[in-house]
Amino acid sequence: MRRLVLASGNAGKLREFRELLDADFALHAQAEFDVPEIEETGLTFVENALLKARHAARLSGLPALGDDSGLCVDALGGAPGLYSARYAGSHGDARANIAKLLDALQDVPEARRGAHFYAVIVVLRHAEDPQPLIAEGLWHGRILHAPRGEGGFGYDPVFLDPERGLSAAELPSELKNRISHRGRALAALRQRLGEFLATDRRGG
Repeated sequence: MRRLVLASGNAGKLREFRELLDADFALHAQAEFDVPEIEETGLTFVENALLKARHAARLSGLPALGDDSGLCVDALGGAPGLYSARYAGSHGDARANIAKLLDALQDVPEARRGAHFYAVIVVLRHAEDPQPLIAEGLWHGRILHAPRGEGGFGYDPVFLDPERGLSAAELPSELKNRISHRGRALAALRQRLGEFLATDRRGG
């Protein structure tokens, strides 16, 4: 079984990725290797994903999977975007982030509450891998006026999937994992992952 380290300390994300990966891959939390979180200083989602994966690969000695994602709201010019996790100031405070988002959209009518989740996933075979595997995924929807549902994490309670009429937090996890931005990115990644990890491209 091929081993990968997830460059994240987010328990919800680890659970999602484990459910989405084939049984051929064993995904480990970076905390198992005492890998601390790294500051996300990139100016794009791809840069942040690479920073995290490179850091985890270097300290764990394993191939690493890094991701970055965000919620992009049309009426806010794409915000919170790259800064979704720390939109309200404190990293990962979902309740505060949602409160700030709903406040910013308080007077925005239904027709202008369109939004999408974006995710990018990268895999590095080693810390100096010059040819990372990169996959992207998009999930279009709109922002609700109040949170709904108990599942998921992050902005899930206020993100409506229009096709099903449910918030991301109301969707069964199996369905959400399949149609979400991360699910779509990982589905594209998974098609090439086995072959990718079987090779070892080193710079030089």
